[in-house]
Amino acid sequence: MVFETIINFLSSNLSLEEAIAASKSLTIFIIGMVVYSIFVFKFYKFIAKRDIFKLNLAAYSKSKWENLEDFLAFLLYVLEHLIIFPLFSFFWFLILSILLVFLSELSVASILTSAMAVVATIRISSYYKEELAVDIAKTLPLAILGIFLIDGLSTFNFNKAVEAIVVIPQIWKTILYYLIYIVSMEIFLRILLFTYNLIRYKDK
Repeated sequence: MVFETIINFLSSNLSLEEAIAASKSLTIFIIGMVVYSIFVFKFYKFIAKRDIFKLNLAAYSKSKWENLEDFLAFLLYVLEHLIIFPLFSFFWFLILSILLVFLSELSVASILTSAMAVVATIRISSYYKEELAVDIAKTLPLAILGIFLIDGLSTFNFNKAVEAIVVIPQIWKTILYYLIYIVSMEIFLRILLFTYNLIRYKDK
């Protein structure tokens, strides 16, 4: 009797259409969180590595002439470590900037400065200890996810994002300066690493 009462209550109050609508919203929310989490997981480990990826472009520098081979190896090393790596760091800077634009009430210039400071800290830390760089790299993106889970869409300032898009062309010089900065910083860090390894090699 009780079971039949429960069945009748559920059948009279529940709707298949409402259940499907609720499931759609939940599914979209879950997919968004999973995609974001996977992206953060993959990319923060990527950017936190001292050698972001093993292109080994020098392997393609084989030549009949030894001096030319050494020269090509040097050029490819420069391309790999001092141009491609900083560009990926700059890409992470842009991603962080976009995320902060949606959440922060700061000016676009302040957001760019904060995002670049985070990226530069990650890259410097990767030369000291990659585990430290990983912790720093994942903190901000995961904090943004936590804020979204607590406050929901109310935290996302779409009007501010539109304003930022309008402002960005006006501050292209700042963005270019930051690109030059991250490239210069990577060059400096590579020189320090080379010097450190050279001193260790001589000591041994």
